[in-house]
Amino acid sequence: MRVLHVCSELFPLLKTGGLADVIGALPAAQIACGVEARVLLPAFPDVKRGIADASLVAQRETFAGPMTLLYGHFNGVGIYLIDAPHLYERPGSPYHDTHQHAYADNVLRFALLGWAGCEMACGLDPYWRPEVVHAHDWHAGLAPAYLAARGHPARSVFTVHNLAYKGQFYAHHMNDIGLPWSFYNMHGLEFHGQISFLKAGLFYADHITAVSPTYAREITQPQFGYGLEGLLSQRHREGRLSGILNGVDENIWDPAHDLLLAARYTRDTLEDKAENKRQLQVAMGLKVNDKAPLFAVVSRLTHQKGLDLVLEALPGLLEQGGQLVLLGAGDAVLQEGFLAAAAEHPGQVGVQIGYHEAFSHRIMGGADVILVPSRFEPCGLTQLYGLKYGTLPLVRRTGGLADTVSDSSLENLADGVASGFVFEDSNAWSLLRAIRRAFVLWSRPSLWRFVQRQAMSMDFSWQIAAQSYRDLYQRLL
Repeated sequence: MRVLHVCSELFPLLKTGGLADVIGALPAAQIACGVEARVLLPAFPDVKRGIADASLVAQRETFAGPMTLLYGHFNGVGIYLIDAPHLYERPGSPYHDTHQHAYADNVLRFALLGWAGCEMACGLDPYWRPEVVHAHDWHAGLAPAYLAARGHPARSVFTVHNLAYKGQFYAHHMNDIGLPWSFYNMHGLEFHGQISFLKAGLFYADHITAVSPTYAREITQPQFGYGLEGLLSQRHREGRLSGILNGVDENIWDPAHDLLLAARYTRDTLEDKAENKRQLQVAMGLKVNDKAPLFAVVSRLTHQKGLDLVLEALPGLLEQGGQLVLLGAGDAVLQEGFLAAAAEHPGQVGVQIGYHEAFSHRIMGGADVILVPSRFEPCGLTQLYGLKYGTLPLVRRTGGLADTVSDSSLENLADGVASGFVFEDSNAWSLLRAIRRAFVLWSRPSLWRFVQRQAMSMDFSWQIAAQSYRDLYQRLL
């Protein structure tokens, strides 16, 4: 079974969010379970540098200008690159310039990605033709539309990693992207008078997946559907929408073998985690105190992530004797709020603005609790890393957070399924109640250790997701 993943990021070569982690791990897991998976990406500079053995496959003149298709390998996975320097060789992120303005020609840059995904199914590489084209998020959303326009040369799957980003462009660009104007209507690409790449993927794909079962249900409701809930409810009723939970790449996230930690440990040697906490406290300028529970945030600083609630609840957390470390960047008001808290509470609050992959491992290995109070969370990987590292997640019950963390209630403790702390309502009072429950469990070290071991014994390996996708592909074929 030949499957082509069409996407815009690949960890560790290029990452702006969790999508890169998925594409960095899922295809390899699929290959291990017998699926012939490959990946198609734009040849962004960081990606192109990382694929050292890329060789020429084909050259085409397209609606977006000339492109060359290259093929190479990364971590045992076959990678196709769309080499079009006039579109992709730029500073900044894949989507924005250095001033955080979206590139004016993004409509062409990502239409070409979808077009190339379709052309692969039509024989662009004469030696390898996918049976399933699996497109990810709005950047690849036009792939199912091009496949429909070409008479469905392959089956298509579209995965929603975050419905909030719809990839919208002016309607007149229909003249530029090589799709018939008949596709521009409410039963197609049109969304509020514009083209939506995301809607194209949702409408034309043979099957839609979301990155957790709960998120798949949530996006059929107005609160989470962003105006697309009608289409998604219909797909859900037709059996064409399902949720498959993301996994954890155990080659990267495993406290027993993580060379970025000061001390490695397992669920049977949890006492060794203490050295990571001590070193984290030193690195962040906190008072070295193994009796104080250390709470952590590793996140983009955005309204979606609920980090304004953490700022609001912070005085209560500190009054109870807790500490906070934060690693992240984003909203300027949130950044200033956390920096002010660090200045006001030296020794109790440590803040590092920015993102450093290596330091995120040190935080995960050293903290006691990882805070993920998101207003919505399609899957969430941070809480999965927390579970893996015995750093108990404190999460809001939404999306993938609801699917992966069980509250340390008396019933769950008795049943041996407690793995963290869960709160319901998106407000600081509800968050503070969960923080209070964390302190109560912390005051009972043997129970805390019991929950840590339960968390670390949970299996969120990519093999589970890979098998679920394989079953889905087989049904479609």
